[in-house]
Amino acid sequence: MISNIDFKIDELSSMKKYPDELFYIGNTKLLKKKKISIVGTRRPNSYTKEFTYKLASKLSDAGICIVSGAAMGVDAIAHQGAKSNNTIAVVANGLDIRYPTINKNLIIDIERNGLILSSYKKGQSARNYTFVLRNEIVVALGEILIVTQADINSGTLTSIEYAIKMGKKVYTIPHRLNESLGTQNLVKQNLINVIYDIDEFIEKITGIKNSSSEDEVLTFCKNNPTYEEAMNKFPNKIFEYELEGKIKIVNGKVQVI
Repeated sequence: MISNIDFKIDELSSMKKYPDELFYIGNTKLLKKKKISIVGTRRPNSYTKEFTYKLASKLSDAGICIVSGAAMGVDAIAHQGAKSNNTIAVVANGLDIRYPTINKNLIIDIERNGLILSSYKKGQSARNYTFVLRNEIVVALGEILIVTQADINSGTLTSIEYAIKMGKKVYTIPHRLNESLGTQNLVKQNLINVIYDIDEFIEKITGIKNSSSEDEVLTFCKNNPTYEEAMNKFPNKIFEYELEGKIKIVNGKVQVI
C-alpha cells in the first residue's frame, strides 16, 4: 500500500530543498539504520558486477542498509547484494509504476521486504528531470556514497557532485586503465577515495572485524580464484563451504558470500 511519509527524515535536510512530499511502500524502520548509498553505471562490466555485489552483501551482513535507485546495472546489483529486507530503493516515478520493467520482480521483492521511496505522486512517469531529484535523495540518505563504475559523461557523476556538496565521503573501487574514467579522473584529483580491501573498509567504517579474514579458506577465496585453483588448494573444504552457503561458484570462479 502506498502511503505518505508523515515524519521528517533528518538525512534529507542536507538536500538543497527538502522534498515537498514523500511516498513509500514497505518498512520505514530501515530509515533508522546506518545507511550507505551505492550507485553506478547501467552497463557495468563483469568485474564491477562482482565487486558491487560483494560490497553490498558484506555491508549488509555488517548491519548497514544499502540505498540505491532501482535502475539497471549497479543499482539493481547493490539491492540484490544487500537482500530485499535490508535495502531502500528510491525511484523517479509514482509508486504505482514499477520502472524499469526489467527490474519489476526486484522492485516487488523490495516492496514486500524492504522500502521503496518516491517524491512523485501516483501516475507520474519517470522523466529526465525526475531522476535528478531521485539521485539527490539517494545520496542524502547514505552516510557515504560508493560509486563502483562511472564513465566520463555518466549521469552518476552528478550524484558525486551532490555528495561532495553535502560534505560526504565518496568511494570507488580500483579499475584498469581506460575503464570507469569518470571515477578514475576524480581519484586523480583526490576528490574520491578507493576501496582496495573490502574487509578493511567495512572494519574501518563499522568497527566490526570481518570474521572471514580469520578463515584461511575464505581469505584465499576473497581473491576470486578459479574453482580448479580452490579445489587444488583446499580439496576437502570447497565443496563443504559451498553447501554451507559461505561461497558460491560464478562463471567458474569462487566468490565469498
